[in-house]
Amino acid sequence: NGRIERAFTELEAIHLVPAMQNTLCDYAQYCKDRLQLRPGTLHERTIELTIFLDFLHSRKARTLDQIQAPDLSEFLSCRADLPPVGKIRRDRWLQPTTVARIVSDMRSFLRFLTMRGILHKDLSAALPKVRVPRDAKIPSVWEQELVVRLLETVDRCSAKGKRDYAILLLACRLGMRVGDIRTLKLEQLHWEDSTIEVEQSKTGTPLRLPLTSEVGEALIDYLKSGRPQSIHREVFLKVNPPFDPFTGNNLHHIVKYWRLLAGIRFRAPQKRGFHSLRHTLATRLLQKGTPLTTIAEILGHTSLESTRIYAKADVETLRSVALDPEEVNHAE
Repeated sequence: NGRIERAFTELEAIHLVPAMQNTLCDYAQYCKDRLQLRPGTLHERTIELTIFLDFLHSRKARTLDQIQAPDLSEFLSCRADLPPVGKIRRDRWLQPTTVARIVSDMRSFLRFLTMRGILHKDLSAALPKVRVPRDAKIPSVWEQELVVRLLETVDRCSAKGKRDYAILLLACRLGMRVGDIRTLKLEQLHWEDSTIEVEQSKTGTPLRLPLTSEVGEALIDYLKSGRPQSIHREVFLKVNPPFDPFTGNNLHHIVKYWRLLAGIRFRAPQKRGFHSLRHTLATRLLQKGTPLTTIAEILGHTSLESTRIYAKADVETLRSVALDPEEVNHAE
């Protein structure tokens, strides 16, 4: 378990043997050209497969034709922190949805290896089938007073605070995904008609959102008094030289930093990152009677089924429409 644990914490330090690295690059190009994966999805898949290949190397595999079925089950046991790995805290276990995604990534890669003749037997059938109902997990939602406390804690006098406050408002007030906030460009802020227009990183579909006065004022404050001068077109930049745009998912530390400073603590399995703020907005809109179709437009959902999951978190609304058992008995 020590080897794979290192992979989690020191991913950048992993150096695959040339043969594995070259095949992974070929697969990434295949995913981009043939499968047309979005950049964010491809990035996540490459990370998981890098961890997998590093694990194989730790088991003395030097070429990919040496992969055996037991390697797959052993890797998944370690990756998901499942028995028989050993005594591992439960709160570190991966969610079933994450395990299902990892299995899907591995299955695709193994089929690619078979298609290229690197594997003579399709080992994808040896992977477990992880079935996760689409609406099995109720979205994590913040209490409204906690959202207020989070925003009030942000130091809006510093460059970091001005930047972070604007970022948090985009999540709390507009429900923007972290990937879309990270890649937001200056030219996507349309001040003349008070809108924000982006191409969603997850779906590739366009999304137009209102640039409300609260969000607009926070953005102006950051752009005028917090954002360093730069040739980069991304709105949000790091506060330290060389003032680069954010990469990967390193915006998530912003929520954690101000949440802890505000003294906000959650018990597992309550989610506490950017996506939970998006969930919170959707649930609040539903509680106010906003139609699901409108919420779907705000969140940029291409399917209404993706929006229906928020009804599970709207306990008050569910209670108000629940049938009284006595009424059912009388009706019968």
